[in-house]
Amino acid sequence: MTEQPTSFERPQAGASPVDPRGALLRTPGQQRSTPGGSGLPEAQARGTGETPAGPPVPPGPDGTGPEHSQPAAAEQLDAPPARVKPSVGDHRPRPAPEGIPAQPGLEQERRSGQGLPPGRPTPMRRDGDRLRFVGAATRRIARGIDLDEIVMGLCRATVPTFSDAILVYLRDPLPVGDERPAGPVVLRLRRTDRIPEERDTDGGFLPVFQPEPSELSALTAELCEVRPGGALNEVLRGVRPVFADAPAARAALPELLGEEGESIIPGGQRAILAPLRGRRRVIGAAVFLRRPERIAFEADDLLVAAQLATHSALGIDKAVLYGREAYIADELQRTMLPETLPQPTGVRLASRYLPAAETARVGGDWYDAIPLPGSRVALVVGDVMGHSMTSAAIMGQLRTTAQTLAGLDLPPQEVLHHLDEQAQRLGTDRMATCLYAVYDPVSHRITIANAGHPPPVLLHLGGRAEVLRVPAGAPIGVGGVDFEAVELDAPAGATLLLYTDGLVESRLRDVWTGIEQLREKLAATAQLTGPDHPPPLEALCDEVLDMLGPGDRDDDIALLAARFDGIAPSDVAYWFLEPEDAAPGRARRLARRALARWGMEELTDSVELLVSEVVTNAVRYASRPITLRLLRTDVLRCEVGDDVPQLPRLRQARATDEGGRGLYLVNRMARRWGATRLSTGKVVWFELNRI
Repeated sequence: MTEQPTSFERPQAGASPVDPRGALLRTPGQQRSTPGGSGLPEAQARGTGETPAGPPVPPGPDGTGPEHSQPAAAEQLDAPPARVKPSVGDHRPRPAPEGIPAQPGLEQERRSGQGLPPGRPTPMRRDGDRLRFVGAATRRIARGIDLDEIVMGLCRATVPTFSDAILVYLRDPLPVGDERPAGPVVLRLRRTDRIPEERDTDGGFLPVFQPEPSELSALTAELCEVRPGGALNEVLRGVRPVFADAPAARAALPELLGEEGESIIPGGQRAILAPLRGRRRVIGAAVFLRRPERIAFEADDLLVAAQLATHSALGIDKAVLYGREAYIADELQRTMLPETLPQPTGVRLASRYLPAAETARVGGDWYDAIPLPGSRVALVVGDVMGHSMTSAAIMGQLRTTAQTLAGLDLPPQEVLHHLDEQAQRLGTDRMATCLYAVYDPVSHRITIANAGHPPPVLLHLGGRAEVLRVPAGAPIGVGGVDFEAVELDAPAGATLLLYTDGLVESRLRDVWTGIEQLREKLAATAQLTGPDHPPPLEALCDEVLDMLGPGDRDDDIALLAARFDGIAPSDVAYWFLEPEDAAPGRARRLARRALARWGMEELTDSVELLVSEVVTNAVRYASRPITLRLLRTDVLRCEVGDDVPQLPRLRQARATDEGGRGLYLVNRMARRWGATRLSTGKVVWFELNRI
């Protein structure tokens, strides 16, 4: 059974006229008779759920009777409308159940279309027709989860069943929650739909189809500013739909549609202007149109328009709130993860992150790459239990702590120990797994410590994939557990893959089965490029994610791939210097010889000057031998280490000072420079571009 509402549906047999939903669609003049024969008037329910306090009053000629009048207490557009309280003695009579009397003539008309002018839709003559239409239309509107889906649901539910065309205006920008717009109220044309001319038929019934966007937007104003005290403002304040030929609507429609848009409004009761009111304020307006050759709207159609407008406005309100929450979650997750990965010397990096669900893009998985002194790099991947806003917040704190600890150049096992203490300070139930690795491109070695995380996989240059044997350890947050670190070879051309358990574990497979499938996937991908060429990192990450089936996404996935290029021993020069006055001169001579060996004599003057200044500062305070290292990569990097933990500070020397200009020269001449505190002292480094 389709949910597409149609205006010519047959009433359900045996429907009870006392169904409370039927009161929403009866005019004040309609009466039902009890089995005893006494006719009792039934109060007409309003589109907003209000109950009239007195006897029913029929609408005026323009359709704007008491039930469509504007509340006098509403003084502004964002104020809630006044509500009429029923009197104590007001009582709605409930007639005894009775069946709807059969109307053979009308039913024959509805089925065959005979007796109707050609090309006209079948009208909704009975309350049951309108009830079924409103029910189907509201269900279609409620299916939307975002703003565009809800607006489209309103348009597709009403055209062609209820109207021939519709225009939907919404506030620009739409207010969120309790926010009160500071500027003037501006309405923007959001969507229009109509029945295309070529879709009309000559047989009396219109086919059920999906309408196409119309050209109405070209005839109407895209933007409309609601002037305080204007006619449009008064109609929107009134909240209830009105016919276009009502005096208030005749003055408001030119303001809404523009001067040219007034020409699309047909005469008679063939246009309805319905304000869209959310929970706290009017957020837009909808205009329902019927062509001049169509049957005009009836008084009960105002109630139908009110129901459609109310459901649509409340849905839009919720969609805007949901969009704001999703935006906050996305921003939180984005700021918790690195926007870009660094480009350290001797290693190339690639990463991926997939949330557990598109509707909740937050989780506790994270990855990071942190440059360390000596051209090393720390590779981190972790997973906080759960994938909620709380998990993302805890993940952010742990990631910040890991970055701080990495800056102190602590061993991997010490980093995990301090992360464990931090997790216990955050709460007793803050659990996470983490893997921390440090890669040294000079020694081609990697040191790994694990805290309950799945082991990494190393893809060798020849295509062999190996699951590294690292101690499993206990998760972070358990407390009182020692972590171990292992040092392994990291040959040039190899690729290390760090990941979270969402990649290898699901309801369809256990974690070790998933790890074995990952290893086989890496080996198969490496075979495509041959034994001498490793697969590209980005393509490798995509291939790894392709191993996930449709039902394998139960958790967030963080993936970090590192390609080890390393630094050749021939590109490294390393010396120890005694902290004496002759050390700067010896450092200049050693640097000159290394540059001559590398064919970089054009940098000799600059390197000698900067090395002399940095070594002089180290000699002044050091008590142990000083280290000097030159690295030749895409740039020339010089590192000077000593046993003094105090970091140098760049300052502006006065004209009478004898010193204090060394770092000023380094800052002006070097490509970039910095100082890093180590557990045994510090390292001051600078880089120069190769000419």
